[in-house]
Amino acid sequence: EITVKEKLIALFKLQTIDSEIDRIKRQRGELPLKVRDLEDEIAGLKTRHNNIAKERKALKTQVTEKKNQIKEAEKLIKKYTKQQKSVRNNREFDSLNKELEYQNLDIQLSEKRIKEYKELQKGKNELLKETDEMINEKKLDLEDTNKELEVIILETEKDVQKISKKSEKIQKPIEDRLLKAYKRIRHNVRNGLAVVVVSRDACGGCFNKIPPQRQLDVASHKKIIVCEFCGRILIDDAIKDIVNEELPIKKK
Repeated sequence: EITVKEKLIALFKLQTIDSEIDRIKRQRGELPLKVRDLEDEIAGLKTRHNNIAKERKALKTQVTEKKNQIKEAEKLIKKYTKQQKSVRNNREFDSLNKELEYQNLDIQLSEKRIKEYKELQKGKNELLKETDEMINEKKLDLEDTNKELEVIILETEKDVQKISKKSEKIQKPIEDRLLKAYKRIRHNVRNGLAVVVVSRDACGGCFNKIPPQRQLDVASHKKIIVCEFCGRILIDDAIKDIVNEELPIKKK
């Protein structure tokens, strides 16, 4: 049967080790998120590239159609001009003349549209160039981030395994009920701190004031005291100092 003080020391050791594992996982965690963000950005830029390429292709098709319309109009102009030479009356001549005017207007309009489409194509080419440059930049960023992530994983994997073994060893003497409570608190609080030091008369987790009598109870090490506001397990500087001497964790 271990004393309450020994339980508190074990719990704070466990908290110190688990916090270090959390720090390493957070360090890793930011990079995979960055990798996913970059992959999503690249996928979005590729979709944009494909859409612009389709629009450019459609403009090219429209230019071809207008050029074909011009060719058809020119053929009709030749045909109507030839027919004018053999008309039998003014009405037929006027009718052919109107057709010639219409075909000439159609050519002018088609030429205008071709010019517009080519300007739009030019804009699409510039957009494609910009998009390709952005894709290449993001790919380089992604490559660098993946390399950085691989290095961090290699550097920290042994540390995590080593620290995790320490965590398992420290958990063994802690009674199951108390260990479950510790894990439940860690799961419920945002920063993963289930065991905190009373500092400046306040809880080290939620920073609410701790009454003097409750601080004396914490310092007596006779029972497990929890913060009445956030439910975290409270310890004093004496427990903290013991753990820091027995279990130094390098702060990075």
